[in-house]
Amino acid sequence: MDTATHILVVILSVFLALFLLLGIIVAVQVIRVLRIVQDIAHKAETVLDSAESVGRIFKEAAGPLALFRVVRNMAHIVQGNKKRGK
Repeated sequence: MDTATHILVVILSVFLALFLLLGIIVAVQVIRVLRIVQDIAHKAETVLDSAESVGRIFKEAAGPLALFRVVRNMAHIVQGNKKRGK
């Protein structure tokens, strides 16, 4: 092999090593980002479950609250009529 071939082999070897190193760094960063995204998705799921349970509680409480409002409104109407009657 002559000198030009040796220089070409060295240049290609250096570029191959650089691309290999760059590929490893990119792969590690992608794995880190995927872990962060997975953590965020897990936290979002937890928040969604919490919001779902709060919504369920409000839905279950809506019936008794509506009944309480009707009774309160009736009491206000009766009290208003008593004050006007006197």
